[in-house]
Amino acid sequence: MNCEECGKRPATLHLTKIVNGEKTEYHICEHCASEKGDVFTGFHNFSINNLLSGLLKFDPMQKNGREPAPSKPLRCETCGLTYAQFSKSGRFGCSDCYTFLGDRLDPLFRRIHGNTQHSGKVPERTGGQLKIRKELEQLKRALQNHVASEEFEKAAEMRDRIRALEQKIAQS
Repeated sequence: MNCEECGKRPATLHLTKIVNGEKTEYHICEHCASEKGDVFTGFHNFSINNLLSGLLKFDPMQKNGREPAPSKPLRCETCGLTYAQFSKSGRFGCSDCYTFLGDRLDPLFRRIHGNTQHSGKVPERTGGQLKIRKELEQLKRALQNHVASEEFEKAAEMRDRIRALEQKIAQS
C-alpha cells in the first residue's frame, strides 16, 4: 500500500482514529508523517519496548504512596537485575528473575494478560492425546470434589467418564 499523501513511498504508518463512532484510517509514509506533524508526531518512534515500559511504570506493590517492606529481594541473585531495570527494558536477565521479582510480577501479569497461568491452545493433529489427558485430570478433580461433598451419583458419572477416557487412551 502506498502513502495516501504523496503516493510515491510505501505507507509505514497506519493510524485508525475513531471520533463519535466514526472510523477514519490514515496510511502514510514516515516522510509525510513528519511533514504533517500534529496528528502523527511521536508515532514513528513507537516500539513494543516503549509500550511495555509504560505498562511497567504501574507499580503493583505501591499503595497510597507507601511501599510495603518487600518479602523477597527486589534484585535477582543470579543476574543482579533490579525491578527498576526490568521496568525500563521490559526484559528479564535470566530465568531466575521470575522467582526473585515474583511479588511484583503477578499483579502486573494479571493486569496485562488477565491471568498468571498460561492456558494456550493445543494443535488438533498433535494434541489429541494431550487434550484427553487434560480432560482426564479435570474429571479426576471433579470426582474428588463430588466424593468430598458426598454427591455420590455425580461421582459415579465422573468415574464412568474417567474409565471411558482411560480406555480411549489405552486403545490409541
